[in-house]
Amino acid sequence: LRWGYGSGHIEINGTEYQLQQCHWHSPSEHTINGRRFDMEIHLLHRSIDNQTAVIGVMYKIGRPNSFLTMMKHHLNALAETRDVERAVGIIDPELIKFGSRKYYRYIGSLTTPPCTENVIWTIVRKVRTVSREQVELIRNSVHDDTETNARPIQPMNDRTVELYRPSDRQH
Repeated sequence: LRWGYGSGHIEINGTEYQLQQCHWHSPSEHTINGRRFDMEIHLLHRSIDNQTAVIGVMYKIGRPNSFLTMMKHHLNALAETRDVERAVGIIDPELIKFGSRKYYRYIGSLTTPPCTENVIWTIVRKVRTVSREQVELIRNSVHDDTETNARPIQPMNDRTVELYRPSDRQH
C-alpha cells in the first residue's frame, strides 16, 4: 500500500518521518528470541532529509486480522490480476493495530535491494494474529512466484537491539 502525504507520521529523536508505504513479508524477516513468525508488515517512513524509519509488526497464525479482513476485496483483486498496485481509496493507517507500546529498536538496513543502511527499525514487541487464509491471500497478491518473500535472517554484526517500554523517556 502506498500512502499519500499527511496519512500519518512518527517522531523519533525529534525527527518527523512521514508514512510512505506498507508491505508484507511471509515468513517474518525478524525473529524474537530466535523465533520466526508467519508474517510481518513493514510500515516505511521517510523524513524530509530522506532518512528512513520502518515499523515492523509480526503475526502468527490465529484469529483473522481485522485490517486484512477490511482489505480482502482489494487483495483478491490484486491476486486475480498481474497488477503490482491497486488504488484502494482512503484508509486510516491506525487500523493496522500494533497492540502494544513496547517495542525493540535498532539501526539496520532495508530488507529489499539495494538494502540501504542506517535505517531506524522499530519492531513491535507484541505478536499479532492473522488467519492462514489471510497469509495465503497476501502471498497470492505479491506475484513473485515464490513460496516466501522474506530475506534470510541476517547476522547481528554487533548491533545493539534495545527494548523500550511506555515508561522509558528516550524514544
